[in-house]
Amino acid sequence: MYTRQEAQKQRQLFWTTFGQYMQPILSADGEKINWVNYKTGISGIHFKMDADTERASIAIVFTRNDRDARRAYYDQLVRLKAVLQEATGEQWEWCPDAQDEYGKHISKVGIDLNNINILRKDDWPQIISFFKKRIVALDAFWNMAKYGFE
Repeated sequence: MYTRQEAQKQRQLFWTTFGQYMQPILSADGEKINWVNYKTGISGIHFKMDADTERASIAIVFTRNDRDARRAYYDQLVRLKAVLQEATGEQWEWCPDAQDEYGKHISKVGIDLNNINILRKDDWPQIISFFKKRIVALDAFWNMAKYGFE
């Protein structure tokens, strides 16, 4: 069992390790990129990676406060569903109306890896592989699709 501080330190170490692992990998357009803190370049659209003691998840998250604007982004992504699926090679879960951990209304499209624990270093290779494959695929998708969201 970890104390709160030990758990926080372990999480921070994971994300530092993941960032170092991904550092040599260039974006789809050949640029250096901060994979851990991926910037889509569009306000209200985020690529979010998260891991806890039960699962890891990656998602495209729409956070616009205006429900109609958020829904417009989501609907645009729905139109690109086949392109996203081709880029990732898998079916993701589509949630037009959800809430984040703070109760804020969001829309998201994502996928989870269950039965892993970020505090268990033995799970790190599996979590890193899960994130790497999908964030690189999201970057390739976004490199083509972002212009439809501007």
